[in-house]
Amino acid sequence: MNDLERLRLLDVLEQLRGPWRDLFPDSHGDPANLILQHLVRAEITGDVVTMSALAQAGYAPYTTAMRKLDELIAAGMIDRVSRGTTGKSFTLHPSAKLVARFDDYLLKVKAILAATLGRRADGEEPDNYYFGAPSASPVQRPASLAPTHGSNRSDMRFLLADDNYFIAMQNLWGDFRNDFGSRQDIELARLPQLYKLTLENAQQRVSRYHLTALNIPWVGEFASKGLIRPIDDELASLRLNRDNFHDSFWAAGQYRGRQYGIPVYCTIETLAVRRDLLQDAGLSAPASFDQVIEVGRALHAPNHGRYGIVWNAARGMPIASTFLFLLSDCGEHLVPRSQASEPDAVPQLPVEAGLRVLDYMHRLVEISPPDVTALDWESSFDIFLRGDAAMIYCWSMRCARFEYDTRSRVKRRVTYLTHPAGPHGRSTAPLGGFVLTIPVNLPEDQLRAAVEAMAWMMTPDSVRSHVKNGFPFLPRFSVVSDPEVMRSSSIVSFVEKAAGKNMLDAWARPAIPNYTAIEAIVGAEIHDALTRRKTDRAALAAIQKGFDRLHSRPADVRHHASGHA
Repeated sequence: MNDLERLRLLDVLEQLRGPWRDLFPDSHGDPANLILQHLVRAEITGDVVTMSALAQAGYAPYTTAMRKLDELIAAGMIDRVSRGTTGKSFTLHPSAKLVARFDDYLLKVKAILAATLGRRADGEEPDNYYFGAPSASPVQRPASLAPTHGSNRSDMRFLLADDNYFIAMQNLWGDFRNDFGSRQDIELARLPQLYKLTLENAQQRVSRYHLTALNIPWVGEFASKGLIRPIDDELASLRLNRDNFHDSFWAAGQYRGRQYGIPVYCTIETLAVRRDLLQDAGLSAPASFDQVIEVGRALHAPNHGRYGIVWNAARGMPIASTFLFLLSDCGEHLVPRSQASEPDAVPQLPVEAGLRVLDYMHRLVEISPPDVTALDWESSFDIFLRGDAAMIYCWSMRCARFEYDTRSRVKRRVTYLTHPAGPHGRSTAPLGGFVLTIPVNLPEDQLRAAVEAMAWMMTPDSVRSHVKNGFPFLPRFSVVSDPEVMRSSSIVSFVEKAAGKNMLDAWARPAIPNYTAIEAIVGAEIHDALTRRKTDRAALAAIQKGFDRLHSRPADVRHHASGHA
């Protein structure tokens, strides 16, 4: 159970108390229960609770409430934490004992509500379905995903990425009012593990999964190895209008002229900037590498717990992606777009542009946290979310959490920008996201179910459900035309405008057969340059030598070497 579910269940309990409180205003109910619910809610939302404030919250007369608080503290339900050095003032927090018991209580409440209002059996595990969005309309299951084995559940398995979009899809699949199936039908994995599991599944005689989600730059590798099924023949039955997708987005599922998957969502990397800090300092939003450094230096105050910028500089995939995106901002790519269909195209690293990017990265380090070269997407994001940085390079998909995460200290304070231009380049919007694919070893008799599941995941109703719940990705044109969708998130509007201005760049990380091996080389050498283990020129030379060695090997050896960074 996540914090969103906990808060919504607490809201339901509060709403159920309302009619009783209106009819019997002199009845205080169970003060211990009300006090504990208040304390749990405050812990989730980050509000400070003191003993006197909680006693005065109106759940019982003051003396009764103070007596109950003493009893709950003595019972180990509430922890007192000193607020200062004097030891005379304290804040109240739920103890580990209370958290465990309260979660058990909410799970039981959730199960009762789901069995009463939804389509869930009394004996089903509450964690197998979701109670995070009870105000939304349930999305209907495709008629052809018929129940199997005498159950009212569809016998389906999916391997998807562990991010907030696919978690939302898992919740939609397992919504307490729907009868699609269990949240356990969807297996979520972080990127390195997703890559490993997808490769391992391809080596099995029969696929464990009906659908797998591939990171966009992996499509060329999996298609060239024959590990995913071309779906040109199935597109008609998917009832998807090709013209309903942005060109850059649709092309992410293609390899050498054939369609191998459907892009399920598109996200762009943005420079998110604290608007309030810019205004207080009289600064303008940065539009170039040099301006980013100027703004960062002006707002960098590490002695006060604030850094100029955070970004993804950890060894491997994080720093490789960052370098390639910044290279694109300078107008350069490893492989010319004209060679996109050539399976043996050898990447060429533009040295002068690479040096300009590394110069910029070294300057970024100076206005970043001391451990920036260990920061990946999650760790850098958390620093900005806490309000400890003025800027961040991050995916638009994650930006919704700035506004909706209960821990966020930057709500309604963030401006979203496309990548500032590098020297000899222009502002870009690096493209990311995932493509839904069908494993080639899925039995033929299960192909129809896989196609229908893919269609369900791409229905406008499903997409609208995600957007209206705050997930800012690039949806289909028919969904963007929905005024309610556009009003639901300023980030969705920002992404759509970037696409409308043709700023999307899907080729910064070229989806060629050896991309993961290329990424591993870049991720190691650029990290060595940034940490001063090598000079910048030596690191760039090592990258090109690595590319040349990689492409001088036989094809089967190259594929074997394409391990994930």
